[in-house]
Amino acid sequence: MSLQLTGIHHLTAITANAPENLRFYTQTLGMRLVKKTVNQDDTTAYHLFYADGQATPGTDLTFFDWPVGPEGRGTHSVSRTGLRVGSRDSVVWWKERLDELKVAAGDVVEIDGRVSLDFEDGEGQRFRLIDDGGLVPSHPWDRSPVPAEHQIKGLGPIIMSVPDITNTQLVLEQVMNMTKVRQYPSPDGIGEVHVFSMGKGGPAAELHVAVQPGLPAARQGAGAVHHVAFRAPDVATLHEWTARLQSFRLPSSGEVERFYFRSLYFREPNGILFEIATDGPGFAVDESMETLGEGLSLPPFLEHKRSEIEARLKPLV
Repeated sequence: MSLQLTGIHHLTAITANAPENLRFYTQTLGMRLVKKTVNQDDTTAYHLFYADGQATPGTDLTFFDWPVGPEGRGTHSVSRTGLRVGSRDSVVWWKERLDELKVAAGDVVEIDGRVSLDFEDGEGQRFRLIDDGGLVPSHPWDRSPVPAEHQIKGLGPIIMSVPDITNTQLVLEQVMNMTKVRQYPSPDGIGEVHVFSMGKGGPAAELHVAVQPGLPAARQGAGAVHHVAFRAPDVATLHEWTARLQSFRLPSSGEVERFYFRSLYFREPNGILFEIATDGPGFAVDESMETLGEGLSLPPFLEHKRSEIEARLKPLV
């Protein structure tokens, strides 16, 4: 069998307001803060990781905290992030909750054959809650303000916008071994969305590519997505991906040790940053599962700078 990615690993976005970001994702969305650390390439910035109750790979929604202006929306970007819940009833429950909390949300509709609800956080970060049909097990967080049966289970389809799919599709299919499975009209009325599946498929393992040549190029800022990461089960498999990119002469970062996982970064032909990341060793490598996210975690190669790093970080509460 050919080398396969097994799904979405994490998605990293940008916030300009870490305290409000923490409040929204833990209190409004009920996700668990599983790692409070810093951007390893810019230690003045927090890197916050939200996930399910067990910090399962494929559930991580992460944020860099940078003092930037709002995103300029457009193409050449990840435009919306899927979040999975377990049933249609949960999508309806979330509509009522978001309306009650005055969170910007659309209506419960069917998109690509799935019951869906679009909404945005206070900085304009765009999401789509979808009913995953109960296909993937859930690992609820027992201290979430959201009832276990309605909690966000993990990342769903990631939607990106490109002006021209030709070379992007070649990379997705020929290099990354994804399979195009269908297409549907974009719900914003602009262009067609092409659905690519990886591994065993399903909503936790899909990349949706909207072809939208009429849009301006996006400009990154608060409310934007920085990159999307795909799952490799282990380091040995990541080595295979590294060799595969080299064989196609696709420029990459080479492998980067992130301590909680090992990563490989590269850009697809429309400039969107991709990452392939290993499932392990995971976030419990330096904290107990019970106390994840409670203190500032630093990888060993930054530990000697702890006092300097902590002095430059803003309080989160």
